[in-house]
Amino acid sequence: MSKWKSFPHNNAAFIYEGSKLLESWPELHGGDRVEFPDAGWVQRALEQAPAAAPPSYAGDASALADIMQAAWRCFHAGDFQQATSLSGQCGQLAHAPANKAAAIYATYLEPDESTARTCFLAAVKRAEAAIQTLPDDPNSYYFHAFNLGRYSQSISIIKALRQGLGGKIQSSLEHALKLEPDHADAHIALGMYHAEVIGKVGKMLGKLTYGASTDTALMHFRKALELTPNSPIAHIEYGNGLYLLFGDDRLDKVTDLYVEASELQATDAMEKLDIEAALAELE
Repeated sequence: MSKWKSFPHNNAAFIYEGSKLLESWPELHGGDRVEFPDAGWVQRALEQAPAAAPPSYAGDASALADIMQAAWRCFHAGDFQQATSLSGQCGQLAHAPANKAAAIYATYLEPDESTARTCFLAAVKRAEAAIQTLPDDPNSYYFHAFNLGRYSQSISIIKALRQGLGGKIQSSLEHALKLEPDHADAHIALGMYHAEVIGKVGKMLGKLTYGASTDTALMHFRKALELTPNSPIAHIEYGNGLYLLFGDDRLDKVTDLYVEASELQATDAMEKLDIEAALAELE
């Protein structure tokens, strides 16, 4: 694996050592609803899905939990490559930090489009394995859809729809929400699915061919903001969705959402990158 680009901002506020990670967990993971991976969680997860353990696992749940927590600390601090590497030591149990780190890195920091696509597709493959091993984990489906969606954007939405990727994205997101109705990030992504389809093929064809709906898109965006009012990406993607659906007719609202996103306080490296993206759009 070649060396990934470094997080380009000061990350001092995003270091969650010791008990700070657990104390901040609800705020850090309000959007994806990932459970805190302590030893008890590891034991319960492996009782339900023994195949999710790494080949080297010898029954020490605390040691495995420590590695997973270290992976999440790296993610929140912006060391996305190390987050992915540590996750790889934990088998399918750590699919979430691996796939989230890959997606955020490839979206914001990887300048080479081909390399970014490779990151997305590797995460899609990991997520497909997680779906088989951990079928009751909503994030198995969410991170499958999230990375497949980012890959689709990188090759063009029209091409992705022609390849049948849209249906896979929609199915995974709907499955994630069936398992966890308050998964704000899945609401954001499903709202964007509907908005992007309509934005590319129009309302009539979007509805008849792909089941896309303006009302459904808006419902998901509003639900995400209701669940996570302090999430920069919830504001940004709502704004993006409005522009896809209505164009300049809703430009004032789109701008307001971007301004609101830019004024929020980042809780980790990912949110810092989201906010910087909002600021760049407002320039």
